[in-house]
Amino acid sequence: MKDNFVIKQVTWQTHAAPLKKVREEVFIKEQHVSIALEWDGMDEPAQHLLAVSVAGEPIGCARLTGDGNIGRMAVLKPWRGFGVGSALLTRAVSLYQQQGADRIMLSAQMHAIPFYEKFGFKGCSEPYLDAGILHIDMRLK
Repeated sequence: MKDNFVIKQVTWQTHAAPLKKVREEVFIKEQHVSIALEWDGMDEPAQHLLAVSVAGEPIGCARLTGDGNIGRMAVLKPWRGFGVGSALLTRAVSLYQQQGADRIMLSAQMHAIPFYEKFGFKGCSEPYLDAGILHIDMRLK
């Protein structure tokens, strides 16, 4: 499936609709995150990555807030396990490294910790609730 999608660097101004489509499906519908928490006002100034299938459908996304933080990473359920998340994370880390970020952080849902550890991220906080879901802060070592 690796050849069945591409990762695009996009802006909220040009790609809000496909970014919202992925995040609404994963966070709001699947994980029951409240709309008020999901749309936090931090999208417009952020950099975004959008994974798109060869058919042109949005299938995943990630948000880079410019301060070394990676967030709102999501992959639609049918596309999980095919390298979309890995491609998004690799691209996000690469972008921050190119920009000279002195630290790269993310807030991981507990089930995703092993995924992020494969990329060198290490837990650096106690578990906490965010949007009713247990998370831990992780930093790239």
